Amino acid sequence: MQHNEGIIEEYEITPQTLMVAPLNYGSKIYARIVEMEDEFISPFKPLEIIKRSCEFFGSSYEGRRQGTKQLINITHKAPIAIDPTSSIFFFPTTSPLRLPCIWLSHEHVVAYDRLDSKHTTVTFRNKQSIDLEVSYSSFENQLHRTSFLKTKLIQRIEETKRKSFYLFTDANGAKASELNSKYIPR
Repeated sequence: MQHNEGIIEEYEITPQTLMVAPLNYGSKIYARIVEMEDEFISPFKPLEIIKRSCEFFGSSYEGRRQGTKQLINITHKAPIAIDPTSSIFFFPTTSPLRLPCIWLSHEHVVAYDRLDSKHTTVTFRNKQSIDLEVSYSSFENQLHRTSFLKTKLIQRIEETKRKSFYLFTDANGAKASELNSKYIPR
């Protein structure tokens, strides 16, 4: 794991982001951002990074929370589809309003084990592990909620693609745009 000790001002979550965690930096809370092969420190709190990333991908955090509520009826510790087209789904370890909240990428979690009644060890796709102050059952619940959100969203996207395919295709498989432009030789 390469360390980039500098503080970065601008950061949006990418498909390479594993985790955004709080970091005590003097008297302030900064964000420790862990990627597949790098690590950064941002002067923004983790929730601010999540909010800015939602905006970067064309939605507000509140809009994404409303979407989660509408799709899977979860409002507390809601997973967030930061960018569904890139499969960027993050979930919080606790209430996002609490300072110890860590945001994890659903895509990069490959294993998790009970450490004790209040701690879970999470292993990411790059083989890096972290011990989190969250119970095994709570962690597993968050992981399942995020899977459910991802599945529902992908189902909606696929359903919409199917509907538009039938809407713009006739019974013979010709596209609607082709029907009006038959070439008639002279």
